[in-house]
Amino acid sequence: MTGTYEHSIDEKSRLFIPAKLREELGSVFYLAPGVKENITIYPMAAWDVLRERAAALTTTQAAAMDVFFAASCRCEPDRQWRILLPPNLRQYARLERDVVITGNNDRAQIWSAQVWLEKTRAELTPATIAGIMDCLGI
Repeated sequence: MTGTYEHSIDEKSRLFIPAKLREELGSVFYLAPGVKENITIYPMAAWDVLRERAAALTTTQAAAMDVFFAASCRCEPDRQWRILLPPNLRQYARLERDVVITGNNDRAQIWSAQVWLEKTRAELTPATIAGIMDCLGI
Protein backbone atom coordinates (compact mmCIF):
# COMPACT_ATOMS: atom_id res chain seq x y z
CA MET A 1 0.00 0.00 0.00
CA THR A 2 1.18 3.51 -0.73
CA GLY A 3 0.00 7.09 -0.42
CA THR A 4 -0.84 9.69 2.18
CA TYR A 5 -4.45 10.62 2.95
CA GLU A 6 -5.62 13.38 5.28
CA HIS A 7 -8.90 12.81 7.10
CA SER A 8 -10.74 13.79 10.28
CA ILE A 9 -12.22 11.67 13.02
CA ASP A 10 -15.89 12.56 13.48
CA GLU A 11 -17.68 13.24 16.77
CA LYS A 12 -18.63 9.54 17.05
CA SER A 13 -14.96 8.47 16.79
CA ARG A 14 -15.37 7.21 13.22
CA LEU A 15 -12.76 7.50 10.49
CA PHE A 16 -13.31 7.33 6.74
CA ILE A 17 -11.09 4.83 4.89
CA PRO A 18 -9.71 6.26 1.62
CA ALA A 19 -11.06 4.70 -1.57
CA LYS A 20 -7.55 3.94 -2.85
CA LEU A 21 -6.87 1.63 0.12
CA ARG A 22 -10.20 -0.19 0.29
CA GLU A 23 -9.50 -2.98 -2.18
CA GLU A 24 -6.13 -3.79 -0.62
CA LEU A 25 -7.55 -3.71 2.93
CA GLY A 26 -10.60 -5.80 2.10
CA SER A 27 -13.94 -5.79 3.87
CA VAL A 28 -12.50 -7.10 7.16
CA PHE A 29 -9.17 -6.05 8.66
CA TYR A 30 -7.51 -5.48 12.02
CA LEU A 31 -6.42 -2.38 13.93
CA ALA A 32 -3.46 -2.78 16.26
CA PRO A 33 -0.98 -0.61 18.14
CA GLY A 34 1.87 0.41 15.85
CA VAL A 35 5.51 0.46 16.89
CA LYS A 36 5.75 4.19 16.21
CA GLU A 37 2.91 5.61 18.36
CA ASN A 38 0.38 5.07 15.61
CA ILE A 39 -2.31 2.55 14.69
CA THR A 40 -1.46 -0.12 12.15
CA ILE A 41 -4.18 -1.43 9.85
CA TYR A 42 -3.55 -5.05 8.89
CA PRO A 43 -5.41 -6.62 5.97
CA MET A 44 -6.41 -10.21 6.72
CA ALA A 45 -3.42 -11.71 4.85
CA ALA A 46 -0.90 -9.64 6.85
CA TRP A 47 -2.79 -10.30 10.11
CA ASP A 48 -2.76 -14.04 9.45
CA VAL A 49 1.03 -13.96 8.94
CA LEU A 50 1.44 -12.04 12.20
CA ARG A 51 -0.80 -14.53 14.06
CA GLU A 52 1.11 -17.52 12.64
CA ARG A 53 4.43 -16.05 13.73
CA ALA A 54 3.06 -15.30 17.20
CA ALA A 55 1.71 -18.86 17.48
CA ALA A 56 5.20 -20.21 16.76
CA LEU A 57 6.73 -18.34 19.72
CA THR A 58 7.58 -20.02 22.99
CA THR A 59 5.21 -19.34 25.87
CA THR A 60 7.68 -16.88 27.39
CA GLN A 61 8.16 -15.04 24.09
CA ALA A 62 4.40 -15.01 23.44
CA ALA A 63 3.76 -13.33 26.79
CA ALA A 64 5.12 -10.13 25.24
CA MET A 65 2.22 -10.27 22.76
CA ASP A 66 -0.47 -10.18 25.48
CA VAL A 67 -1.07 -6.45 25.44
CA PHE A 68 -0.66 -6.23 21.66
CA PHE A 69 -3.47 -8.69 20.96
CA ALA A 70 -5.61 -7.32 23.80
CA ALA A 71 -5.39 -3.80 22.33
CA SER A 72 -6.10 -4.97 18.77
CA CYS A 73 -9.55 -5.22 17.20
CA ARG A 74 -11.30 -6.58 14.15
CA CYS A 75 -12.90 -3.97 11.86
CA GLU A 76 -15.67 -4.10 9.32
CA PRO A 77 -16.33 -0.70 7.72
CA ASP A 78 -19.91 0.56 7.44
CA ARG A 79 -21.54 1.35 4.07
CA GLN A 80 -19.71 4.69 3.85
CA TRP A 81 -16.39 2.94 4.61
CA ARG A 82 -16.08 4.44 8.08
CA ILE A 83 -14.53 2.53 10.98
CA LEU A 84 -14.93 3.10 14.69
CA LEU A 85 -11.62 3.85 16.40
CA PRO A 86 -11.52 2.30 19.87
CA PRO A 87 -10.67 4.72 22.71
CA ASN A 88 -7.62 2.71 23.80
CA LEU A 89 -6.04 2.89 20.35
CA ARG A 90 -6.94 6.56 19.90
CA GLN A 91 -5.23 7.33 23.19
CA TYR A 92 -2.20 5.16 22.35
CA ALA A 93 -1.66 6.97 19.03
CA ARG A 94 -2.58 10.40 20.45
CA LEU A 95 -5.30 10.84 17.84
CA GLU A 96 -7.41 13.94 18.14
CA ARG A 97 -9.48 15.15 15.18
CA ASP A 98 -7.04 15.44 12.26
CA VAL A 99 -5.26 12.28 11.15
CA VAL A 100 -3.16 11.02 8.28
CA ILE A 101 -3.57 7.53 6.86
CA THR A 102 -0.47 6.23 5.10
CA GLY A 103 0.26 3.19 3.03
CA ASN A 104 3.12 1.10 4.40
CA ASN A 105 3.94 -1.86 2.17
CA ASP A 106 1.45 -4.66 3.07
CA ARG A 107 -0.45 -2.57 5.64
CA ALA A 108 -1.57 0.99 6.36
CA GLN A 109 -1.04 3.26 9.35
CA ILE A 110 -3.09 5.93 11.09
CA TRP A 111 -1.13 8.86 12.52
CA SER A 112 -1.93 12.03 14.39
CA ALA A 113 -1.64 14.74 11.72
CA GLN A 114 0.79 16.66 13.94
CA VAL A 115 2.98 13.62 14.63
CA TRP A 116 3.04 12.78 10.91
CA LEU A 117 4.04 16.33 10.02
CA GLU A 118 6.90 16.23 12.51
CA LYS A 119 7.99 12.80 11.26
CA THR A 120 8.08 13.84 7.62
CA ARG A 121 9.94 17.07 8.41
CA ALA A 122 12.58 15.08 10.28
CA GLU A 123 12.83 12.01 8.06
CA LEU A 124 11.88 12.90 4.50
CA THR A 125 15.35 13.97 3.41
CA PRO A 126 17.60 12.89 0.53
CA ALA A 127 20.02 11.38 3.06
CA THR A 128 17.29 9.28 4.67
CA ILE A 129 15.99 8.07 1.31
CA ALA A 130 19.55 7.22 0.18
CA GLY A 131 20.02 5.21 3.40
CA ILE A 132 16.79 3.30 2.77
CA MET A 133 17.81 2.48 -0.78
CA ASP A 134 21.23 1.37 0.45
CA CYS A 135 19.66 -0.98 3.03
CA LEU A 136 17.59 -2.48 0.23
CA GLY A 137 20.65 -2.88 -1.98
CA ILE A 138 19.30 -0.48 -4.58
